[in-house]
Amino acid sequence: MLSLKIVSPEKKVFDGEVESVIVPGTLGSFEILTDHAPIISSLEPGKVEYTTKDGRQSLMIDGGFVEVRKNEISLCVEI
Repeated sequence: MLSLKIVSPEKKVFDGEVESVIVPGTLGSFEILTDHAPIISSLEPGKVEYTTKDGRQSLMIDGGFVEVRKNEISLCVEI
């Protein structure tokens, strides 16, 4: 499992365990799974999708950044 935190300047959007995350990277969308290599990337406007034990959730963003480190994913986004 992965630990995902999604924050915007206004509020904390999500904080919990997920199985996977798909983000709209600058060079195209990419998926983050367990044991993904460390990465920091800017995000383009688009859809962030994440899978929890309750199913798939999605969020439209106007851009932001993602950091992946040791199965912890941090998204700082504009909504």
